[in-house]
Amino acid sequence: MLSRVLVLLGDSTAVGIGDLVPGGWRGFGPILASAFGGNGYRNHAVSGARLADVRRTQLPQALRERPSAAVVIAGVNDTLRSDFSVRRMYEDLDHICRELTAAGASVVTVRFHDQGRVFKLPGRMRRVLKDRIDEYNRVIDVVVARHGVRCVDLHTLPGAYELETWAVDRLHPSERGHRMLAQAFAGELRALGHPVGEVSLECSGGRELTVWHHVAWLVVKGIPWLWRRGADLLPLLWIEETAVEGPVPGEALPADTGRL
Repeated sequence: MLSRVLVLLGDSTAVGIGDLVPGGWRGFGPILASAFGGNGYRNHAVSGARLADVRRTQLPQALRERPSAAVVIAGVNDTLRSDFSVRRMYEDLDHICRELTAAGASVVTVRFHDQGRVFKLPGRMRRVLKDRIDEYNRVIDVVVARHGVRCVDLHTLPGAYELETWAVDRLHPSERGHRMLAQAFAGELRALGHPVGEVSLECSGGRELTVWHHVAWLVVKGIPWLWRRGADLLPLLWIEETAVEGPVPGEALPADTGRL
């Protein structure tokens, strides 16, 4: 019998943050793994990871598992930093997908949504981050086409912009959101020929949020997060504000990607 091993690589969303159950964070990983079945499941994701972290640390660990399927969800942390480089992101994601597919793994990744529609970022910050997400999505499109990777588009995922889909921080999926991800990933793996079972969207075991949770998070976590990200991106925000026209400064895709 052939070994069927599912691995996860990525950042805090892949860790499961947002779906809190007794014992810690669950997330879409265990839900998807239950539907996937097989001989093993390993989650190598780390909260706060950038694409370079996935490439340098998580990928070698995952390859040692000899995976038959892999889910990769990362890149948002790169878009939130002042050293953002779409070229480096392309090189890292291309390497990750190339190595996984060369090892015989079926790979599924994501295109990202407009986070400012969920988190309600200040105007200038939202414009900068949306432009960066759009640039990264173009990178994803190139890598997906090049390596035959499957992709879940979060922007078009039904319910993606509904409040119930998101945890109290509006940055990570809620239990419902994680179940939606698991269901979407299961569908893509099925399309790649894996016998994956159905994933239920019925929530059970996750924390129920109240108005108090939202207010408390905003005061304790949300405002400090905005302050840190604003300080990190302040020079770029000033440039964006004073520019007469044209895109937010940044690197274009490598010249050869347009021909892939």
